[in-house]
Amino acid sequence: MKIKSKISGIVALLMLSPLTTFAQEKADTTAQKVQESGLIEVMADMKTKFVQGGVGFMSVIAICLILGLAIAIERIISLNLASINLRKFLPELQSKLKNEGVDAARNYCEEQNGPVPNMISESLIRYHKGVEEVEKSIVGYGQVEMGKLEKGLGWIALFIALAPMFGFMGTVLGMIEAFDDIQKSGAIKIDEVARGIKIALLTTVFGLVVAVILQIFYNYCTAKLESVVNQMEEAALVFVDMLIVDEYKSKS
Repeated sequence: MKIKSKISGIVALLMLSPLTTFAQEKADTTAQKVQESGLIEVMADMKTKFVQGGVGFMSVIAICLILGLAIAIERIISLNLASINLRKFLPELQSKLKNEGVDAARNYCEEQNGPVPNMISESLIRYHKGVEEVEKSIVGYGQVEMGKLEKGLGWIALFIALAPMFGFMGTVLGMIEAFDDIQKSGAIKIDEVARGIKIALLTTVFGLVVAVILQIFYNYCTAKLESVVNQMEEAALVFVDMLIVDEYKSKS
């Protein structure tokens, strides 16, 4: 009987296992649909409020968001490509310079991508003029490369400032229009006044939302820019020290 009951229990578990799996998958699917429907409802509500805010100022705010995001994404890609592994690059550069000469070291730099190899490659042109000339070259080309890295960040900052400004302007003009309607009608209707004020405030809300989104991207870009600039400074110091040591060895 005990064996029979155990067998019955095993059979029951085997039969219930697919049902349990099916129930779990059904629950997961239902939860996913609920989340998707909730997201769709939020997006639809935002679209409705965006339309209610008026075409004029809302269009300008939307343009600020689109252009700002386009520039920010381009900067993020460029800054990530500008990073380089100094722990691999500098020893290889030193090896090329020591064993194969300046031309081989410069060719190695030109094969790499980023401001660090570009800066060192241009400074190697003045290698035979001495360490001081190389240092001046590094400073000059370093400024050029930093200018390239900072390109576009000013536009993102501009859109961050413009979006809430246009939002506030839309709100102020909407409030003026609402009070003009009250003055013309000669009577205060709470529902109409509330509706007018609500529509006016929507421009401010969307302007602030756009500014917050762009500010996050802007801060990421500036942090990445600082990281690349630190790499440039570290590479410049190590490279100059490398040249000083070689010059000292050649004199001794």
